[in-house]
Amino acid sequence: MAYVIDDTCIACGVCEAECPTGAISEGDDIFVIDPETCIDCGDCAAVCPTESIHPE
Repeated sequence: MAYVIDDTCIACGVCEAECPTGAISEGDDIFVIDPETCIDCGDCAAVCPTESIHPE
């Protein structure tokens, strides 16, 4: 199960730098997580200032 970013994301980019596999990238309006690359570590969720990242 991968993590997902919901629409409360403010596109600050903090999560992208924390991802050890590079699964997070900037989407159209918010950042997105590639479920094939996500290793379910939760590092991104731990640093998200808006708590927009959670397990799918």
